[in-house]
Amino acid sequence: MRVEFTHWVEPDGFHLGYLNEYPDHWTQGESLDDLKEHLRDLYELFREGEIPGIRKVATLEVASA
Repeated sequence: MRVEFTHWVEPDGFHLGYLNEYPDHWTQGESLDDLKEHLRDLYELFREGEIPGIRKVATLEVASA
């Protein structure tokens, strides 16, 4: 399974990022590999159950006229 994420490097050298489905929940790592591990942890946490108040991006299919 693949999950898209957005990431960048801050001036202090830390790698920040978030899962694209959950843009409100950022995490960081000392390297890109470290960031990916933290993102995997977040994904598992979100997948395990319903978290009150969590925002998620989704796609809605609509019929055209």
